[in-house]
Amino acid sequence: MKLRHTLGLLCILSLSAHAEILSVHCPLGCPSNPKANDLVFTHIYALSNNPMTKFADWVAYEVNPINYGVSPGRNWNSDPLINESKTLEPSDYTGANSSELEADRGHQAPLASFAGSRYWYEANYLSNITPQDEDLNQGPWKELEDKVRDVASYEDPLYVVTGPLFNSEMNKLPKADEDHVVPFAYFKIVYNRKGAVGFIMAQSTERNDGYCSKTSSIRSIQELTSFELPSLVDNIKLKTELGCNNEH
Repeated sequence: MKLRHTLGLLCILSLSAHAEILSVHCPLGCPSNPKANDLVFTHIYALSNNPMTKFADWVAYEVNPINYGVSPGRNWNSDPLINESKTLEPSDYTGANSSELEADRGHQAPLASFAGSRYWYEANYLSNITPQDEDLNQGPWKELEDKVRDVASYEDPLYVVTGPLFNSEMNKLPKADEDHVVPFAYFKIVYNRKGAVGFIMAQSTERNDGYCSKTSSIRSIQELTSFELPSLVDNIKLKTELGCNNEH
């Protein structure tokens, strides 16, 4: 138990927004960590948990075929490193799929990217989950995640920073007994050491929408977030590798 507590102290930090955060999950620098947030490092991703919204402001992870595998299942659990008052619990999602949002439990760091890792279960922590409209979650969001896995290789892994956006008010989860803020949209930045490609997808995104129609400049994403993103530049070559031509 003492060792577990020690590891917890090492893995969860509260840093100022100006501190440089370096991690294997974000080798060019992680986004900044807002003052009230908890910064958590698991074996497969890093995240900044917002106690007000009850969701991670951002999640950062590496995409490498070494971690791919057959999905072991979705056993939802609370994050042992985050106080239960600062995040939602599995029961808070009861009835979410039949609500107006028709929400899935949407992974930010996708389970499929870590199904072959011995630490796959960390992808199912509720701190890595948000209520995501089922058409978005099962449509262009999933298709983009699939394409990122296709493009990433052992020699040239890709990295992702993703998170929710709260530009407009959304209805809350119907059975949640804790105050929370449902995201209006999501951003995803896919990058390597040469540059990045950004995407923004609203909860209203249609299932058949192409993810390439949702590309966005890194600057535009930065303008919508309350924290500082790492210094990344838009990269046309990576955009093309992800299947998006230059007209989008």
